[in-house]
This record gives sequence, structure tokens and C-alpha cells, in this order.
Amino acid sequence: MRPRYNRSVPLSLQTRLPRIAEELLRALNEPGEALAPAALAISRVEYPALDPAPYLLRLERMGEAAAGRLHRQQGAGTTAHIATLNAYLYEELGFSGNRDRYDDPRNSFLNEVLDRRLGIPISLAAIYMEIGRRAGLRLEGVNFPGHFLVRALAESDTRGDDAIIDPFHAGALLSEVDCRHLLRQHVGEEAAFDRALLATATRQHIVVRMLVNLKRLYVRMQSFPQARAIADLLLAVDPSALSELRDRGLLAYHMEDFASALRDLEAYLRLMPRAEADSEGEEFTHEAEEGEQRSSESAQIWEHVKTLRRRVAGFN
Repeated sequence: MRPRYNRSVPLSLQTRLPRIAEELLRALNEPGEALAPAALAISRVEYPALDPAPYLLRLERMGEAAAGRLHRQQGAGTTAHIATLNAYLYEELGFSGNRDRYDDPRNSFLNEVLDRRLGIPISLAAIYMEIGRRAGLRLEGVNFPGHFLVRALAESDTRGDDAIIDPFHAGALLSEVDCRHLLRQHVGEEAAFDRALLATATRQHIVVRMLVNLKRLYVRMQSFPQARAIADLLLAVDPSALSELRDRGLLAYHMEDFASALRDLEAYLRLMPRAEADSEGEEFTHEAEEGEQRSSESAQIWEHVKTLRRRVAGFN
């Protein structure tokens, strides 16, 4: 039976978290580019009994079916292969972007996306790459702001012939003009396009973006235990991520776990780079403005720490 989404966090989440982190790190350290094992490890935050094996087998079978369709097109170019893969994924299998319920957490869990055939850009991109790579296409993720994309590498190794694909919109091929429009749509009219925004995303980049998306969603839902668990996973993947240390402390504060909140926020303040004022000239540089923002944030966190110290002292 397919697992249902758990709106109430299981009491065992914190005890299960070290095992989930271990599985996630093992998946990230495996040779190759496979995303599914890491994505399915993340799913175990909500689905503790999830067995990844049937989902990995399903991806293998889908990849074999896609490979058969592409094999019949020997000699065709990359664009023709993309069209064939798109027809298989979106017409035959029925995958689509969940426009109506974009913030449904199930859109972010690979097991649910495979079961329901609905997802958001990054989860559909993961499936697109997993199946497409098995079929023989050279695909890589693109960490585009606000909307994850996929790049298909041209068979000729000529970078200019690469194709940018939008898995959320049925595998649509995007021109640079389309990418500029997409950037303005998600970031704002003043956003400046740079081809560096189309840089390749590593497997770790992709997993971190999946986790950050989930954390933000859980915070909006006020599902603080799950959000805190995701912050834990983010720190397992990148122990130097100070913003996640801060967020985990603030989430612990919301959950009234004051001792944990104090520990994380004190560590954050201790490790946070000190803002350095620009002593040359009267105008602020961009770096100085960022320094002022950090100083303001540091002051707010410091007020939380002082409050927490009083609370924790009162418990002793």
C-alpha cells in the first residue's frame, strides 16, 4: 500500500534522523551521478517505513523503456531524442507539474512524485535525469533561480548546441530569451540575466536545493519539527552552512527547546564573520551594506540568546 503523507510528525523523527542522515550521506558519496537514492533518503523524513528498492526498480524499468524508444531513432539528433523522451514521460506516463497545488509537500518527495506523477521543477527534473540518463542521454541539472532546469549535452560536445529543458512544463526547450523571461518571472523585473545562472549543478547542489525547498515549505506550514529535521540534514550535508545552524536554533526556539536553541545560536554568533565597516570614503560599498545587514541580524540573534540564557538559567 502506498504510504500517505504524515501531517503530524512521528514521535520517533528525532531518533530516526541519524539513520536518515547516514543514508543520505552514503548516497551522496556513491560514485556516479544518481539522484534517486539521496532523494528517497530525504523521503524517509515523512515516510519512515519507505523501502527505496521498488522505486529504484521502477526507475530502471522506465529507463529501459525510454532507451528502447531512443534506440529506434539511431542517428537522430539530441533535439529529436528529447522530443521522444518527453512523449514517453509526459504523454505515456502522464508526469506533469502540479500547478494547482504547487505547495503540496508530496510534490517534493520522490516516492510520491513517482506514484502520483505530479511534482515541482526540481523533483520532476530529478526523474527526468534519472530516466533520461538510463536511456543514454547526457543530462545535467541547472540550478536556475526560482525554477530548476535540465541541460541536455549535445552529442557533438559543442557547448553551443546544448539544450535547456524545463521538466515542469512537459520538457519544453528554452531559448536564452525564454530563460530571461523565466528569471524576471521568478526574481523580478529588474533581475539581470547572466549565463552563469545556467551553470551545472552538482549532485550535492541539487540535494541541498531539495532540502532548502522542503525546509521553507515546512516553515510556512508551521511544521517546525520537520523543518528542524531538514535543517539537521542540511548541516549533515554541509557542516559549514552557518545559515542552517541559525535556522535550526530559531526552529528549536519556536519548539521551546531552549537549551538546543541556545547552543545553536551561540555557536552561530561565535562562527559568524564579523561585519567590517568600510573606512575609506563616505559612501557604503555593497560589501559594507551587507556587513550592516549582518550586524543587524547578529543583534537580533544576540537578543534571542540573552533571553534564552535567562530561560535556561531559570530551569537549573
